[in-house]
Amino acid sequence: MIMEESLNPGTDLKSEEKALKPSPTYRSELAAARKKTAKPLLWLGIVSIVMLFAGTTSAYVVRADNGNWLIFNLPGAFYLSTAVIVTSSITLFMAYRMAKKSNKTGTVIGVLLTFILGLLFTYTQFAGYSELVGKGIVATGKYANAAGSFLYFITALHLLHLFGGLISLFVTLINSLRGKYSAGNTLGLELTSIYWHFLDILWVYLFLFLYYIR
Repeated sequence: MIMEESLNPGTDLKSEEKALKPSPTYRSELAAARKKTAKPLLWLGIVSIVMLFAGTTSAYVVRADNGNWLIFNLPGAFYLSTAVIVTSSITLFMAYRMAKKSNKTGTVIGVLLTFILGLLFTYTQFAGYSELVGKGIVATGKYANAAGSFLYFITALHLLHLFGGLISLFVTLINSLRGKYSAGNTLGLELTSIYWHFLDILWVYLFLFLYYIR
Protein backbone atom coordinates (compact mmCIF):
# COMPACT_ATOMS: atom_id res chain seq x y z
CA MET A 1 0.00 0.00 0.00
CA ILE A 2 2.84 2.35 0.85
CA MET A 3 4.54 1.54 -2.44
CA GLU A 4 1.35 2.27 -4.40
CA GLU A 5 0.96 5.73 -2.83
CA SER A 6 4.60 6.62 -3.48
CA LEU A 7 4.28 5.58 -7.10
CA ASN A 8 1.10 7.59 -7.67
CA PRO A 9 2.15 10.60 -9.86
CA GLY A 10 -1.09 12.46 -9.17
CA THR A 11 -0.40 12.52 -5.46
CA ASP A 12 3.15 13.83 -6.00
CA LEU A 13 1.95 16.64 -8.29
CA LYS A 14 -0.68 17.77 -5.82
CA SER A 15 1.91 17.85 -3.06
CA GLU A 16 4.27 19.97 -5.18
CA GLU A 17 1.52 22.40 -6.16
CA LYS A 18 0.55 22.81 -2.52
CA ALA A 19 4.16 23.45 -1.55
CA LEU A 20 4.64 26.06 -4.35
CA LYS A 21 1.39 27.89 -3.70
CA PRO A 22 2.09 31.23 -1.93
CA SER A 23 0.59 31.83 1.46
CA PRO A 24 -2.56 33.99 1.70
CA THR A 25 -0.51 36.76 3.33
CA TYR A 26 2.24 36.68 0.65
CA ARG A 27 1.29 39.97 -1.02
CA SER A 28 0.85 41.85 2.22
CA GLU A 29 4.20 40.55 3.47
CA LEU A 30 5.88 41.60 0.21
CA ALA A 31 4.35 45.08 0.44
CA ALA A 32 5.51 45.40 4.04
CA ALA A 33 9.04 44.37 3.03
CA ARG A 34 9.10 46.99 0.29
CA LYS A 35 7.95 49.68 2.69
CA LYS A 36 10.62 48.64 5.18
CA THR A 37 13.47 48.89 2.64
CA ALA A 38 12.29 51.91 0.58
CA LYS A 39 13.48 54.66 2.94
CA PRO A 40 16.89 53.14 3.76
CA LEU A 41 17.59 52.70 0.04
CA LEU A 42 16.57 56.31 -0.64
CA TRP A 43 18.81 57.62 2.14
CA LEU A 44 21.66 55.52 0.80
CA GLY A 45 21.21 57.17 -2.58
CA ILE A 46 21.09 60.61 -0.97
CA VAL A 47 24.34 59.95 0.90
CA SER A 48 26.04 58.99 -2.37
CA ILE A 49 24.84 62.24 -3.97
CA VAL A 50 26.14 64.23 -1.00
CA MET A 51 29.55 62.60 -1.42
CA LEU A 52 29.49 63.41 -5.14
CA PHE A 53 28.84 67.10 -4.56
CA ALA A 54 31.28 67.24 -1.66
CA GLY A 55 34.01 66.01 -3.98
CA THR A 56 32.97 68.41 -6.73
CA THR A 57 32.90 71.50 -4.53
CA SER A 58 36.23 70.47 -2.96
CA ALA A 59 37.75 70.31 -6.44
CA TYR A 60 36.29 73.78 -7.10
CA VAL A 61 38.08 75.20 -4.03
CA VAL A 62 41.39 73.56 -4.93
CA ARG A 63 41.25 74.86 -8.51
CA ALA A 64 40.29 78.37 -7.40
CA ASP A 65 43.41 78.53 -5.22
CA ASN A 66 45.64 77.76 -8.22
CA GLY A 67 45.04 81.15 -9.84
CA ASN A 68 43.76 82.20 -13.28
CA TRP A 69 40.28 82.25 -11.79
CA LEU A 70 37.66 84.58 -13.23
CA ILE A 71 35.51 86.40 -10.66
CA PHE A 72 31.97 87.24 -11.79
CA ASN A 73 28.52 87.73 -10.29
CA LEU A 74 25.99 84.96 -10.34
CA PRO A 75 23.19 85.48 -12.86
CA GLY A 76 20.05 87.12 -11.51
CA ALA A 77 17.99 84.13 -12.60
CA PHE A 78 19.77 81.99 -10.01
CA TYR A 79 18.36 84.17 -7.23
CA LEU A 80 14.89 83.52 -8.63
CA SER A 81 15.73 79.81 -8.85
CA THR A 82 16.43 79.78 -5.13
CA ALA A 83 13.12 81.41 -4.26
CA VAL A 84 11.24 79.04 -6.57
CA ILE A 85 12.69 75.80 -5.23
CA VAL A 86 12.25 76.88 -1.59
CA THR A 87 8.60 77.65 -2.35
CA SER A 88 8.21 74.26 -4.02
CA SER A 89 9.27 72.55 -0.80
CA ILE A 90 6.54 74.44 1.04
CA THR A 91 3.85 73.35 -1.43
CA LEU A 92 5.01 69.73 -1.25
CA PHE A 93 4.93 69.85 2.54
CA MET A 94 1.35 71.14 2.28
CA ALA A 95 0.51 68.24 -0.06
CA TYR A 96 1.87 65.75 2.48
CA ARG A 97 -0.16 67.35 5.27
CA MET A 98 -3.29 67.09 3.13
CA ALA A 99 -2.57 63.43 2.39
CA LYS A 100 -2.28 62.72 6.12
CA LYS A 101 -5.79 64.16 6.42
CA SER A 102 -7.01 62.02 3.48
CA ASN A 103 -7.75 65.23 1.57
CA LYS A 104 -7.41 64.16 -2.07
CA THR A 105 -8.04 67.63 -3.57
CA GLY A 106 -5.51 69.31 -1.31
CA THR A 107 -2.94 66.62 -2.06
CA VAL A 108 -3.38 66.95 -5.82
CA ILE A 109 -3.14 70.76 -5.71
CA GLY A 110 0.01 70.65 -3.57
CA VAL A 111 1.79 68.12 -5.77
CA LEU A 112 0.70 69.90 -8.96
CA LEU A 113 2.00 73.25 -7.71
CA THR A 114 5.29 71.62 -6.74
CA PHE A 115 5.64 70.05 -10.20
CA ILE A 116 4.96 73.40 -11.89
CA LEU A 117 7.48 75.14 -9.64
CA GLY A 118 9.99 72.41 -10.48
CA LEU A 119 9.54 73.17 -14.19
CA LEU A 120 9.90 76.89 -13.42
CA PHE A 121 13.13 76.19 -11.55
CA THR A 122 14.45 74.37 -14.60
CA TYR A 123 13.52 77.32 -16.82
CA THR A 124 15.28 79.81 -14.53
CA GLN A 125 18.41 77.68 -14.60
CA PHE A 126 18.60 77.84 -18.38
CA ALA A 127 17.78 81.55 -18.21
CA GLY A 128 20.79 81.90 -15.92
CA TYR A 129 22.97 80.08 -18.42
CA SER A 130 21.80 82.50 -21.12
CA GLU A 131 22.81 85.43 -18.91
CA LEU A 132 26.26 83.95 -18.44
CA VAL A 133 26.75 83.35 -22.15
CA GLY A 134 25.67 86.94 -22.80
CA LYS A 135 28.51 88.06 -20.51
CA GLY A 136 31.01 85.88 -22.38
CA ILE A 137 31.17 83.22 -19.65
CA VAL A 138 31.04 79.87 -21.41
CA ALA A 139 31.56 76.28 -20.30
CA THR A 140 34.07 75.10 -22.90
CA GLY A 141 36.24 76.44 -25.70
CA LYS A 142 39.22 78.77 -25.91
CA TYR A 143 37.31 81.60 -24.20
CA ALA A 144 36.29 79.42 -21.25
CA ASN A 145 37.67 79.92 -17.77
CA ALA A 146 37.79 77.25 -15.07
CA ALA A 147 35.50 79.34 -12.84
CA GLY A 148 32.75 79.35 -15.45
CA SER A 149 33.28 75.70 -16.35
CA PHE A 150 32.93 74.64 -12.73
CA LEU A 151 29.76 76.70 -12.28
CA TYR A 152 28.15 75.14 -15.36
CA PHE A 153 29.18 71.65 -14.29
CA ILE A 154 28.03 71.91 -10.67
CA THR A 155 24.65 73.48 -11.47
CA ALA A 156 24.03 71.13 -14.40
CA LEU A 157 24.82 68.16 -12.16
CA HIS A 158 22.20 69.37 -9.70
CA LEU A 159 19.76 69.92 -12.56
CA LEU A 160 20.34 66.35 -13.73
CA HIS A 161 19.30 65.01 -10.34
CA LEU A 162 16.36 67.41 -10.33
CA PHE A 163 15.07 65.82 -13.55
CA GLY A 164 14.78 62.59 -11.56
CA GLY A 165 12.82 64.51 -8.95
CA LEU A 166 10.47 65.85 -11.63
CA ILE A 167 9.80 62.33 -12.88
CA SER A 168 9.06 61.23 -9.32
CA LEU A 169 6.74 64.22 -8.85
CA PHE A 170 4.88 63.38 -12.06
CA VAL A 171 4.32 59.78 -10.93
CA THR A 172 3.21 61.07 -7.52
CA LEU A 173 0.80 63.47 -9.21
CA ILE A 174 -0.78 60.62 -11.19
CA ASN A 175 -1.12 58.55 -8.03
CA SER A 176 -2.67 61.53 -6.25
CA LEU A 177 -5.27 61.92 -8.99
CA ARG A 178 -6.09 58.23 -8.60
CA GLY A 179 -6.64 58.77 -4.89
CA LYS A 180 -3.82 56.45 -3.88
CA TYR A 181 -2.66 58.52 -0.90
CA SER A 182 -4.56 58.70 2.36
CA ALA A 183 -3.89 58.95 6.07
CA GLY A 184 -2.92 55.27 6.10
CA ASN A 185 -0.88 55.26 2.89
CA THR A 186 1.56 58.11 2.23
CA LEU A 187 4.76 56.17 1.52
CA GLY A 188 5.12 57.13 -2.15
CA LEU A 189 4.44 60.78 -1.43
CA GLU A 190 6.77 60.70 1.56
CA LEU A 191 9.64 59.26 -0.50
CA THR A 192 9.17 61.90 -3.19
CA SER A 193 9.05 64.60 -0.51
CA ILE A 194 12.29 63.46 1.13
CA TYR A 195 14.14 63.50 -2.20
CA TRP A 196 12.68 66.84 -3.30
CA HIS A 197 13.43 68.55 0.02
CA PHE A 198 16.97 67.21 -0.27
CA LEU A 199 17.32 68.77 -3.73
CA ASP A 200 16.05 72.04 -2.26
CA ILE A 201 18.62 72.02 0.55
CA LEU A 202 21.35 70.98 -1.89
CA TRP A 203 20.58 73.88 -4.21
CA VAL A 204 20.58 76.41 -1.36
CA TYR A 205 23.97 75.07 -0.31
CA LEU A 206 25.34 75.26 -3.85
CA PHE A 207 23.97 78.77 -4.35
CA LEU A 208 25.59 80.03 -1.14
CA PHE A 209 28.79 78.18 -1.96
CA LEU A 210 29.03 79.71 -5.44
CA TYR A 211 28.08 83.12 -4.08
CA TYR A 212 30.74 83.27 -1.37
CA ILE A 213 33.52 81.08 -2.79
CA ARG A 214 34.74 82.91 -5.88
